[in-house]
Amino acid sequence: MITYELLQQYWWLLVSLLGALVVFLMFVQGANTQIFSLGRTEEERALIVNSTGRKWEFTFTTLVVFGGGFFASFPLFYSTSFGGAYWVWMLILFCFIIQAVSYEYQNKNGNVLGSRTYQTFLFINGLLAPILLGAAVSTFFTGSTFQVNKEAIADLSGASQVISEWLPYKGLQLHGLEAVLNVWNVIFGLAIFFLSRTTALLFFINNIDDETISRRSRAALAWNAAAFLLLFLGYLFFLLTKQGFAYDPANPDVTFLVPYKYWLNLVEMPAVLAIFVLGVVLVLAGILLTLLKEGFRKGIWYEGIGVVLTALALFLIAGWNNTSYYPAYSPEMPEIINNSLNIRNSSSSPFTLKTMSFVSLLIPFVLAYIIYAWRALDLHKITRKEMEDPHGHNY
Repeated sequence: MITYELLQQYWWLLVSLLGALVVFLMFVQGANTQIFSLGRTEEERALIVNSTGRKWEFTFTTLVVFGGGFFASFPLFYSTSFGGAYWVWMLILFCFIIQAVSYEYQNKNGNVLGSRTYQTFLFINGLLAPILLGAAVSTFFTGSTFQVNKEAIADLSGASQVISEWLPYKGLQLHGLEAVLNVWNVIFGLAIFFLSRTTALLFFINNIDDETISRRSRAALAWNAAAFLLLFLGYLFFLLTKQGFAYDPANPDVTFLVPYKYWLNLVEMPAVLAIFVLGVVLVLAGILLTLLKEGFRKGIWYEGIGVVLTALALFLIAGWNNTSYYPAYSPEMPEIINNSLNIRNSSSSPFTLKTMSFVSLLIPFVLAYIIYAWRALDLHKITRKEMEDPHGHNY
């Protein structure tokens, strides 16, 4: 029998999978930060820009679907986070807007700014978007300052009611930007930043048929991967040893702190632990095989699948096993903890979740189309000769 609780668990799984795909597809942003370091000439920069220029829409589309999935399945999170922490989300949106404009207009006729200006915009996108997104996701584990008036949801009087309210941080109303003032949020954001660069380098090695770019990518892979692993392992130690946010299954509106909560979630959900371990192994395999095996070009697939699995496991321990995935908490305001959101108290109605579950049956077909489109775009590796073709579709 399909119960309301099962539907809530199912939709958290789907949202988590979308979030994990976004983490992998952020390699486009990682590539944007290396346009000038890997591309020393205009032709080399064209190779890099065109390599990811045929993939950036996957990232943006998946991010939009991720937000849409949250809106459909957990609307209280959508209204609280997107409506309260809107400055950080607006900055992230701005980063993706300048990316879209830069890819499409840098080589258009009448471009008075010059292609280098738009490539600089791409660099800004690659620098800020992963750090801001990583910091925003890290608040799933560290907490944010907001309060929710759940009585207003059921108020049908027609009066204007405020359901969610973002609270000032130490007297300042920062609307989400306070996330970057937490050192652990920044560390996770930097981990995502170097992960995106690492994945981008593996993608270049696989996608660009050019000895110079390949050699530079392999040289940069070692230190970018080392920086990512150092930051990620530090954050992972913090996450698995910190207090987590649990809720009472009998009363989902009551949230309390539990020592080692996220470690306990892994232990108590062996399947999620197996996904996490497999993901980490695949990430390491993709990096090490590329570094140690001369001529190996398929590291992106090992590492990419590993990134999706690892990120999926982290999202699952944030929301499953009676865990509040969006905690209302700060050391200065511990009293707001019972405003925390979980999959029980923030989800849509049973009718909405059930209806959307039927719609979700189309997901395998959408994934099949994405795989087909990806393979079609990668049928031939990008070469310098292709960049010289005046009739080709080049960015």
